[in-house]
Amino acid sequence: MTVLAYGAHTAKTPLQPLQIERRAPGSHDVQIKIAFCGVCHSDLHTARSEWGGTLFPCVPGHEIVGHVTAVGSDVTKFQVGDTVGVGCLVDSCQHCSSCDAGLEQYCENGFTGTYNGATSDAPGHTLGGYSQQIVVSDKFVLQIRHAADQLAAVAPLLCAGITTWSPLRHWKVGPGMKVGIVGIGGLGHMGVKLAHALGAHVVAFTTSESKRQDALALGADEVVVSRNVTEMKDHKNSFNFILNTVAASHDLDAFTALLKRDGTLCLVGVPEHPHPSPTVSALIFRRRTIAGSLIGGIAETQEMLDFCADKGIVSDIEMISIQQIDDAYDRMQLNDVKYRFVIDNGSLAA
Repeated sequence: MTVLAYGAHTAKTPLQPLQIERRAPGSHDVQIKIAFCGVCHSDLHTARSEWGGTLFPCVPGHEIVGHVTAVGSDVTKFQVGDTVGVGCLVDSCQHCSSCDAGLEQYCENGFTGTYNGATSDAPGHTLGGYSQQIVVSDKFVLQIRHAADQLAAVAPLLCAGITTWSPLRHWKVGPGMKVGIVGIGGLGHMGVKLAHALGAHVVAFTTSESKRQDALALGADEVVVSRNVTEMKDHKNSFNFILNTVAASHDLDAFTALLKRDGTLCLVGVPEHPHPSPTVSALIFRRRTIAGSLIGGIAETQEMLDFCADKGIVSDIEMISIQQIDDAYDRMQLNDVKYRFVIDNGSLAA
């Protein structure tokens, strides 16, 4: 089946209209008409080959919300008309210890990304959500229970939401805990919302005084401007857990010093250049931990979506047409978005 899409032919050329092929649904497949697709910083990095290894043509997009238009003969969980989502994964080996544990993102044989992953489908790699339709194994499709008028703002939950939810759940964030969220962007604003909804005392860290009121409005109990030495010092040795969403290289010592004994600083942003080496004594003398976390598995993504539906949580978004995507990429690099661009995929037919 031929569908319209938007993608890049090279790292140096703008995204442009494409016609791509989608496979006919197999017995365990779900065919989805895409209504909205969030724009992740990973889309930009991949389309412009800033991480290397991009397979062209590249059709990004892994924050997908849409409606089921066909299902395979063996599909039982979904039916035509269902509102569904697809996140960062569309396949994994399904038999390693990580997959058996429902942690497909750590598949020991390598998961298949929603775009730029090896596949037998033409053109030999996966093509993502900047398109009219997608066909995905039913094991990697999520049920969405939010109201119809919230669906555009649900799309970023499929990456930004689960990337923050997974570590918050793994480190058992909840009432009685003091939790920091570093960075108030696409990931960070979801971290604040989710940590607050989980019942923690939430402190948002930002480099900009201008974001103080925004962070409080998102659900932070306190806001610290991380460049303010006095404000940082006031929180020394007080955090159970800090989630660091910043993807730029920076000094981690300033945040490890804020952890209690046995506290954890978890990184979810991948910097272009390595962080400066942390001071080891700051870890040893308080048994502190610097850890990392990658997106989330299918079961915990469904858990997150259900939690957000129950709590009325969505992302704060700015809607764009697909024709605005390169401008959106440029604005993302300037941090000029509150807090996630979402594509109206109906604009593909314009």
